[in-house]
Amino acid sequence: MNFRRSILIGSALFAAFAMPAAAKDWKSVTITLEGAYAPWNLTNADGSLGGFEPELAKVLCERAKLECKLVASDWDGMIPALNAGKFDVIMDALSITDERKKIIDFTIPYAATPAAFATAKDGPLAKAAGTGATIKMTPGQTGVKEIEALKEAFKGKTIGIQAATVYAKFVYDNFGSIAEIREYKTGADRDLDLQNGRIDLGFDDAVYFANAFATNDALAFTGPEIAGSIWGEGEGLGIRKADTDLRDKFNEAIKSTLADGTVKNLSMKWFKMDVTPQ
Repeated sequence: MNFRRSILIGSALFAAFAMPAAAKDWKSVTITLEGAYAPWNLTNADGSLGGFEPELAKVLCERAKLECKLVASDWDGMIPALNAGKFDVIMDALSITDERKKIIDFTIPYAATPAAFATAKDGPLAKAAGTGATIKMTPGQTGVKEIEALKEAFKGKTIGIQAATVYAKFVYDNFGSIAEIREYKTGADRDLDLQNGRIDLGFDDAVYFANAFATNDALAFTGPEIAGSIWGEGEGLGIRKADTDLRDKFNEAIKSTLADGTVKNLSMKWFKMDVTPQ
């Protein structure tokens, strides 16, 4: 919780080629999640993992006939650790991007969500142009009038982002020349600084922020939600390139949960919106 997310760490490139390609009779699988990116995934009071992804993982593993163990780990080290064999699957709102595909493999997407800015609800940056609307962007797209308007509004401000996410790359690419960018290890750390006025804005997954606002009514969205292929194909499971058989098992399970409405039902429960990929 990147480059959300997708800045690539050089050490992952080495690890990507360190694992031997060998078929495996998959019976048990270890899946890692951050456990701190609610409502995608969270850590319950008893230490267990909950949220949209742990509940979906249970269904996927049942349908793939796999015994799955869920473990929490730090977001920024997940890809190198996957390729080093510390676990078998990443399930942490991991955006499927061309950059990441150079290092790991992905299943088909099980979700697709927009991103947005957040700020103090009663602050000077509240209700920036486009608030309440949604725009779609493609990778590398420039000259978008709504983004140009935000650049003017956010000039000289401080924007907080979770490090190593697709959202971090977007903010650096589009606002790095006009604002101070401050990186955080977790979204929660960023949100605390935003709430206390140490930064002016945050940028992250829109359903993550919507969940945060439910318990923190001092913050609100500002500017338009940003959707589209700029965030990749959607969120999928990250799997080692050698493990194509495991990828295929999960692909079939994901297809069935999309087809029978399981993903929709779980996303309505946790996000209050349908995040089924279109």
